[in-house]
Amino acid sequence: MRRRLFGMTASMAAFGLLGSLVTACSESGSDGTTLRLVVPEYGDSPANSSKAYWDKLSVAFSAANPGKTVEVTLYPWADVDREVTRMVAEDNAPDVALMGAYSDFAAQDRLYAASEVMSIRRESNFLPPLAEAGSIHHSLYGLPFVASSRLLFYNQELFDKSGAEPPKTWSDLKDAAEALKDEGVLYPYALPLGPEEAHAEALIWELSNGGGYTDSSGHYDLASERNTQTFRWIKDNLVAPALTGPVPPAQLNRQDAFDAFLRGDVGMVNGYPSLLHKARAKGMKVGTLRMPVSDTLDEGKTPPVAGVADWMMAFKREGNRELVGSFLNFVYEDKNLIEFADRYKLLPSTVTANQASQDAAADPSAEQFLSALRTAELYPVNDPSWLQVSNTIKLNIGKAVAPSAEPRTVLESIARQAKEASNQT
Repeated sequence: MRRRLFGMTASMAAFGLLGSLVTACSESGSDGTTLRLVVPEYGDSPANSSKAYWDKLSVAFSAANPGKTVEVTLYPWADVDREVTRMVAEDNAPDVALMGAYSDFAAQDRLYAASEVMSIRRESNFLPPLAEAGSIHHSLYGLPFVASSRLLFYNQELFDKSGAEPPKTWSDLKDAAEALKDEGVLYPYALPLGPEEAHAEALIWELSNGGGYTDSSGHYDLASERNTQTFRWIKDNLVAPALTGPVPPAQLNRQDAFDAFLRGDVGMVNGYPSLLHKARAKGMKVGTLRMPVSDTLDEGKTPPVAGVADWMMAFKREGNRELVGSFLNFVYEDKNLIEFADRYKLLPSTVTANQASQDAAADPSAEQFLSALRTAELYPVNDPSWLQVSNTIKLNIGKAVAPSAEPRTVLESIARQAKEASNQT
């Protein structure tokens, strides 16, 4: 989950918006007056750069807290985790950072627990699945900021032309893909198992067969029988009959799959709210539904959808606790959280902001994402080894559906590497 959950990772350096963005000048965030904040760039052009949001928020925070200022440093998503890790290693951690993971810093006792820096009302307001993922030993360290649930998107016009029906089961999905292929659709089902975000696509499929990355005790279970069945089915029923398009799944990245969908070359792809917004802005007719389930799953069982969140965390620095608390309680006000989520077509992380967004949403599809988020299953981000394990999955899971591969062998190799990573943390 080092990549941003929603995938507009921008080449922002090209238009000069990255690096240090100082909203109010000061030498340090440890003096109790200037908060040092590190955040990633969510925009993909100068027009929607995150700079505008943090500028506005910083001015509002200073107005509400006279004498307090915010110094913001903005990095690309590809760099933010590495840069924060470097700062921590140099004993120069920011006061607050927003990035893709938190548990390795919590394991080093570098972070404040939410109970130390947030009001009870703010701390208790996070959506339960997000709060659970952000907690270690029942203490909240990763503060979910914005989130996403994943749904299956389908191009309604292509479905109408091919006579395909919205799928409810895997066999339905295969039937729809075959109909789309017969109609000449380039990617009947786009399967992005390339290294950009393969771990998301993999989890979506695993959950739909009653599997997942962990067992009921929270331990890695990457090579379970359910997961093995999942990738064998994908290989035999989608990849082998050429229903996944011209690019091998292991080489197809999520953004490339999304771009192809927006061009009208994809029949089905798993996506999130911002993709739906872009598709409809282009005039596309798009349907959304929960991921179809395995035909072998117990009848009536509804597995959770995959959910992803980005995490804000508060670093312990001498003299900064009060300032950090003031800032976090401010940024998590509904109006501030909703403004950011709406700006990037994401989902807010708190109960009250989520409800306010739902009340304001006239689009049933938007409500569908919000509803799915309440019971979503997230990555095991509270395991300190997750960053290393997720990278292993991203680089290798696509091999499980290669023509000459045995899925079990690939999954067992990933599981062994995950165990080694877990033993090192």
